[in-house]
Amino acid sequence: MYSELQAVSIVRRLGDSPRRRGSISGETCPDLFELSDGNFAVIGTDRTAELDALLPSDAARADYERIVVITRDTLVRAKRDIPEK
Repeated sequence: MYSELQAVSIVRRLGDSPRRRGSISGETCPDLFELSDGNFAVIGTDRTAELDALLPSDAARADYERIVVITRDTLVRAKRDIPEK
């Protein structure tokens, strides 16, 4: 888990904005962001309760982690912006 003292900022969005992906409101849609510390942030639907028991035996989730689902379209459109390394 991240320390509250770490200053992290959003560097850029990966892929198209929700509005460009067809969201009428442009406010409550899945999104992907690259962070200044090199990690990525995901806005999606929390489906932990539904999917936790379905994880493969070699997968684990800490109590503070959630299984977040984004649409296929969101990830496909972000692919061009995801760095190779």
